[in-house]
Amino acid sequence: MNRIILLILAIFLFGCKSPEARPPISQSSGTFIKESAERNKKLFEREQKQIESIISTQEETEFQTSKSGFWYYYNTKIEEESVHPKFGDIVNFNYNIKDLNGKIIYSETELKTQNYAMDQQELFTGLREGLKLMKAGETVTFLFPSQKAYGYYGDEDRIGTNIPIICEVTINMITQKETD
Repeated sequence: MNRIILLILAIFLFGCKSPEARPPISQSSGTFIKESAERNKKLFEREQKQIESIISTQEETEFQTSKSGFWYYYNTKIEEESVHPKFGDIVNFNYNIKDLNGKIIYSETELKTQNYAMDQQELFTGLREGLKLMKAGETVTFLFPSQKAYGYYGDEDRIGTNIPIICEVTINMITQKETD
């Protein structure tokens, strides 16, 4: 009887080893990330050439380049000192969205007048950054590469994957955030 108990105990102790980890079947070499970065570079270069081509046809227009990677010009510029929107300010504005050929994707009427709490609500990157450059009463036309617009996913409606866009934006009013 003791031998049976010892045999069962021995089987239990030595037979219940945890399984050893298997070596990975494949190893990651980082090529996916490198390929993705290279694809994004080529995409940006192609879009930049498209936008530069548009700019070159409008010699009378004074385009500016933003620090964050888009181009713009003032349709209406307010020269006197005024405030630019800051975090928490409410910006009342109208805008439209066009493709690089100037065809309207979303009209100002469809998009309606917007009230946006600066940096506290969802808004595509380029427009959020563009509003910070503007004052109340100004109208600016922005040329956004796709990564500053709707990027890889588009808007899941009319704007497809990696589509650069043009937006004409007018700020009607800036209501500054009340400070405590």
